[in-house]
Formats: sequence, C-alpha cells, structure tokens
Amino acid sequence: MSRPVFPHSDACVAADDGDALHFCSTCAFSQACLSQGVNKRELLDLHVLVEHTGPMQAGEHVFRKGDPFQAIAAVRAGTVKTYVVDSDGRERVLGFHLPGEVIGLDAIDGEHYPCNAIALDTVALCRFSFPKIAQLATRMPGLQELLFRLLSRDIGTAMRLAGDWSADERIAAFLLGLSQRLASRGFSPRRFQLTMARTDIGNYLRLAPETVSRVLKRFQDHGLLAVDRREVELLDVSRLEALAAPILRS
Repeated sequence: MSRPVFPHSDACVAADDGDALHFCSTCAFSQACLSQGVNKRELLDLHVLVEHTGPMQAGEHVFRKGDPFQAIAAVRAGTVKTYVVDSDGRERVLGFHLPGEVIGLDAIDGEHYPCNAIALDTVALCRFSFPKIAQLATRMPGLQELLFRLLSRDIGTAMRLAGDWSADERIAAFLLGLSQRLASRGFSPRRFQLTMARTDIGNYLRLAPETVSRVLKRFQDHGLLAVDRREVELLDVSRLEALAAPILRS
C-alpha cells in the first residue's frame, strides 16, 4: 500500500506569515497550544513533529484510502476534498477542508485512512505526527478538547445533511457554513471563491449538479448573492439565514 503523499518544497506559499517556528494565523492548533503556554518552538523541543509540506497541485492526493495512518494535517492554504468510492465505483464527497482545518482525524480509530483526500487547487499543509501530538494532548487538556471538538463538528455536519431538506435549504446552509468557516480564520465572510466544482457541491449536498446551478442562479436573480464563475458574494445574509434556519437549528 502506498504511503500518504506529503511533498516537500521551500516554494510553499502560505496564507500568512507562519514559518518553522511560528504558528500560521489560520492554524487549527495555535490557539489551543498558545493558551496552554506552549509555542511552536517548544513543540519542536518536545519532539512533536510539525512540518510544512507542499505545494500540492490540483488533482494530487494527500492520502488515499488504505494508506497507513501516521499523521493528521492542517490545511495551510488551498482546499482539500475528502471522498470515498463505493462498490459500484461511484464517488461520494465527504467534505471540503479550508485553511486552518484538519484532515485525517477520521483515521484515529484505525491504522489506515478510511477515505481519500485530494487537492482541489494549490494546497499547502502543516503535518503533525499523530502519535506524538496524542502524547502531547495528554499533557494539554486544551489540545485534547480541540481534537474532540473537531471530530464532533465533522459528525454534526454529516448528521445535519442527512435530513430531508430542500435544495434551497441545503445550498443556503452550505454557503453560510463556508462563510462562517472562512470568517473564523480571518478571511472575508461575504466574498469568496467556490474552489470546488458544481458537481462536487451537488455530490456533497446529495443534489444533481444542474440543481446546484439552478438554485445559485435563482438566488442571484432574487438578490441573495452575486455569482461570477466561481466567485460568490453574499448580498442578503439575513434571507439566506432564514432559508437555512431549519438545517442550522437541527
């Protein structure tokens, strides 16, 4: 079985000023570590592997289903899609991971990754040796709590999408979810790019791609948002929130 691909490059373009000794501002672990009085230099001193990797180009796999589980990775730049392929050869999109978010957590229970992770654009990562960060978590309650919270969020998102929601409700909730996740990492909550294809969005939301395009056009016609190819601007957040309320409350 092939090992996960975490390519090395000094040309890695980060979304901020993080480096070998300083946390990226988007890092999912920085707040938990710093709140416990541990900085990145001390992580190195504690022999916890924190490694900048990339860039990876669109279409490159970070890891594949069945690869040995050795590390979790925080997305430093770009977007990563996770997916599985069923017994009939059909792809099922599990999620999209943005800067500051973590991939590989669903492998904690086993010795191999249970899904595939692929770069949707130019992606850079911070790789954390999981055995070592797990040891650190036993000494840092804040880090352990963060790992549990990240796992809980992924499970909660999957459960909400499993409901019997309309296409309008699903897409409104999807757009607002992206907005909130980007805002939490210091990016614009109103104007952003859909780095994933309409087919991937439809797959993730359990909708046909043409339904996604039709709903986005209707939202644009009704003044809820503006769409220019892959760039989206949210114009009427309150109306989108009203549409998405049944899902967001679930």
